[in-house]
Amino acid sequence: MPVEEFQAYWRGAHAEIVKKLPHVKRYVQSHPLLRGYSKGQLVYDGLAEIWVEDTNSLREMAETSAYNDVVEDEKHFIDRKRVALILTEEHIMKDGLVPADGVKNIELITRKTGMDAEIFQRYWREIHGPIASKIPTLKRYVQSHTKLSGYRRQPQPTWDGIAITWFDSVDAMRSGATTEAYENTRADEINFIEDRKPAHLITKEHVIIS
Repeated sequence: MPVEEFQAYWRGAHAEIVKKLPHVKRYVQSHPLLRGYSKGQLVYDGLAEIWVEDTNSLREMAETSAYNDVVEDEKHFIDRKRVALILTEEHIMKDGLVPADGVKNIELITRKTGMDAEIFQRYWREIHGPIASKIPTLKRYVQSHTKLSGYRRQPQPTWDGIAITWFDSVDAMRSGATTEAYENTRADEINFIEDRKPAHLITKEHVIIS
């Protein structure tokens, strides 16, 4: 499926179906920049975020006909075998405004092998978060931590969390990567995530339900 067609359907026809779901407080789609495909297929073709009050709201939602309509419509444009679903709790590290025409960088995080999930989350939030927040061109920074209850069942979560940062532009993001604060951020990652560059997407954010 052409990427442009996928993004148009997702933002248009599918979004209208999702809007009918009960209990949804906020719904955001993040679409990778098309230039990101110049080097081949991305790890994912986007991130859909839905905010609800609690897990009971999710359970009730899953029992509705509106939810079934969403699942059925996904067959038109999504490869379900490649979907990863994680339930998270948000932690705002830098509470800045989202730039009106900025870019949103999404990094999918895997904790260091053998590291306890709760210890990983505490380090990420309390130690690493303040370090990364100092990158000067970073406008907003949110950590989404996979709920600890997800580790008490099989299969284990695909990702241990998502780091989301906003910048005025791709150039501003690249400029931030030349700073000492960025070097300190990357240097600290070996203390809590796998010794490799996290999977990431550079995207445009589309707020469907605010």
